[in-house]
Amino acid sequence: MTTSNQGLTALKAVFGDRYSDNANMRQEHSTGEGYISDAMPEAVLMLDTTEAVATAVGICSEYSIPVIPFGAGTSLEGHLVPVNGGVSIDLTGMDQVLEINAEDFDVKLQAGVTREALNYELKTSGLFFPLDPGANASLGGMASTRASGTNAVRYGTMKEVVLGLTVVTPNGDVIETGGRARKSAAGYDLTHLYVGAEGTLGIITELRLRIFPVPEQIRSAVCGFATVNDAAQCVIECMQLAVPMARIELLNSCQMGACIEYSKLQDFTAQPTLFMEFHGSKASVDEQIELVESVAQEYGAQGFRWAETLEQRNQLWTARHKAYFAGMALNPGASVISTDVCVPISKLADCIELAEAKALELGFNCPLVGHVGDGNFHLLIPFYPDNQAQVLAAKELSHHLVQLALALQGTCTGEHGIGLRKMDYLIEEHGAKAVQTMAVIKRALDPKNIMNPGKIFEL
Repeated sequence: MTTSNQGLTALKAVFGDRYSDNANMRQEHSTGEGYISDAMPEAVLMLDTTEAVATAVGICSEYSIPVIPFGAGTSLEGHLVPVNGGVSIDLTGMDQVLEINAEDFDVKLQAGVTREALNYELKTSGLFFPLDPGANASLGGMASTRASGTNAVRYGTMKEVVLGLTVVTPNGDVIETGGRARKSAAGYDLTHLYVGAEGTLGIITELRLRIFPVPEQIRSAVCGFATVNDAAQCVIECMQLAVPMARIELLNSCQMGACIEYSKLQDFTAQPTLFMEFHGSKASVDEQIELVESVAQEYGAQGFRWAETLEQRNQLWTARHKAYFAGMALNPGASVISTDVCVPISKLADCIELAEAKALELGFNCPLVGHVGDGNFHLLIPFYPDNQAQVLAAKELSHHLVQLALALQGTCTGEHGIGLRKMDYLIEEHGAKAVQTMAVIKRALDPKNIMNPGKIFEL
């Protein structure tokens, strides 16, 4: 599909130097991480206000030009690929925190603000925004993909922390959803219609989010296990005992070895390892630690080490956050499929064990890392594109993992979203009638199919 030249001319006339058809700029906006594509948008708009976005979308609607919202570019499932050409609207210039309401624990900000930038703004207030997907993603993008991350087991996902949105609709109108009240029974829940819609129903330009008090005490711990199954069973028992851990992350031996090498960790062993963090009062944190340490010892935990200072905690979690790049460094020059699934917590150990066995059967030693407190984990599948047998094996493993999760009553994606890569699994997970209902909503709100077309499902 070729974008209307007349429409591009109109956009260039209105936006001047905020419009670019430079090949390098278009290439930078053609995809996110972990997805290979030759498609490029025909132009990029760098916009910094809701009004500008509304004007641009209005022109695109008039000329039926596809629109792809772009944040930090960290998505993994092909959300940003311009499959029908069109215009990428870059929101990184929308980087202002507009309100901090400390007494009510909410904040309003523009969609291009990143999670790290928000926490920098909050650092003197005694408050913080806990959701941490690892990448320094934009908060608009995090809402669009219904992201979560390492703290979700305690603080929830973007679904739980978004109170309201400003959205530019496919015809260029601006609507406000939700509000500052913590609950409402007023009309349809439009806020959560857009959270997780992956830019297919409109462009989120502003968000109102819940924020939280910084805990009185934060302590982190790391311990190793003989097997992934032992580590996973430890997590399951801790969750069943209702230990309110803030983070609990699992790295398998391959991933831990990669992190040791990449982040130059001292005195660690390449074995299945849990990274944990505890928030609360001193008394409650001490109680949590005592219980978790007792459970972990039952499953043969080794080498418990605690981090109490900010510097010590940062060292541990920086290594965890670099796990993706550490895993990629194991196979220089290789491409990767980074896939995630989520299963009921009681099925977690079985799912991981079966996934690792299948990987070895197909000839892969895959890094695995999981936000296992909520049953979610990621598998990094490395392959060399010029090795056709390996390409096919990588796709087989990715498919097998999803089928395994669905068979265990889980989901094909816990937090990455559908994008392009997982479209085939949506009907299998939700059923044809449910996906048809999604399509009805898409057609009603976006009759010209210009908003990030070709994602989630085909019309």
